[in-house]
Amino acid sequence: MNRFLLPFALAFAVAPLSAQQPAGDLLFARFERYLEALRLQAGIPGLSAAIIGPAETAWERSFGLENVERAMAARPDTPFHLDGLTQMFTATLVLRCAEEGRLDLNAPVGRFAEGLPEPDATIAQVLSHTVPTPTGAVYAFRPDRLEWLVPAVQACTGDSFRGSLAGLLERLAMIDAVPGPDAVTLLAPVQGSPATPAVERFTSALSRLATSYLVEGPGRASPVEHPAFTLGASGGLLASVRDLARFDLALKSGVLLTSETLAVSWSPPPGAGPQPLPHGLGWFVQTFNGQKVVWQFGVMPGASSSLVVMVPARGLTLVLLANSDGLALSFPLAAGDVTVSPFARSFLGLVLP
Repeated sequence: MNRFLLPFALAFAVAPLSAQQPAGDLLFARFERYLEALRLQAGIPGLSAAIIGPAETAWERSFGLENVERAMAARPDTPFHLDGLTQMFTATLVLRCAEEGRLDLNAPVGRFAEGLPEPDATIAQVLSHTVPTPTGAVYAFRPDRLEWLVPAVQACTGDSFRGSLAGLLERLAMIDAVPGPDAVTLLAPVQGSPATPAVERFTSALSRLATSYLVEGPGRASPVEHPAFTLGASGGLLASVRDLARFDLALKSGVLLTSETLAVSWSPPPGAGPQPLPHGLGWFVQTFNGQKVVWQFGVMPGASSSLVVMVPARGLTLVLLANSDGLALSFPLAAGDVTVSPFARSFLGLVLP
């Protein structure tokens, strides 16, 4: 953990929200103070946040600047680079295909494309970041393997991966989301090239995209060009917290996937050892204070970061998007424990004291 954030996280750990206190405005006001303090300590120039309840967004705030040089404040409709959060959408596309009987999660990825380095890896193994061993599955966080699922999505939907994802964004009215930084440069007849109305929407969103920053110390944030230049199965999606709230509500309401599919997806596969594996089909899964926590993160070192934390039993979801790597780079989130993040722990400590 970042040494500057550790004292704050420890201080918070002994001050959970009392069960006797009102759980609405008081919870959000307290969390807002924690979040702003953490943002400042992490040196994040701009941060957008939302807490989504079972049926609507309960709270949203933005902190700092989406563009420091132009003094433009971050907003809930500011698009950010999602980086690794893109895999939640990839998983959703794959799981929908499986629900409809058009894709077998146990099918090897080599069935859909030639020349893959691990053709016998199954779709489920790729989504869960596992590799088989003689004694059982072993966790190995390899987001790059998700690209092997692109041909499977294409075979299922009959469209390009980008076209399939764009259709999902449109269906959910994710109006600030863009399926890749290069989406507006694609020209027909390139597969997945957007129609004119979509191009106009994407162009508008890209004009408001949060500037990425390399933070090298207090007050030392330098604008950088984000390394992601196109869409993939593990990164490249751009969206605002309001967009992700729509995605989250669609998951909760059963619009995208059935509750049975989510239950399977949010259950880690059996592993080689006695401890449960940390990742399900598209999401990390663990427990905190006896409750299941489902989460995912994204990070591009020196550019951006993101975090989604869900507590299914409470119907609550936290979404955080940042225009520097301060949400994730200093914490070993890929190991599978979201509580190493003081941002996540502050949220979980409030809703699951």
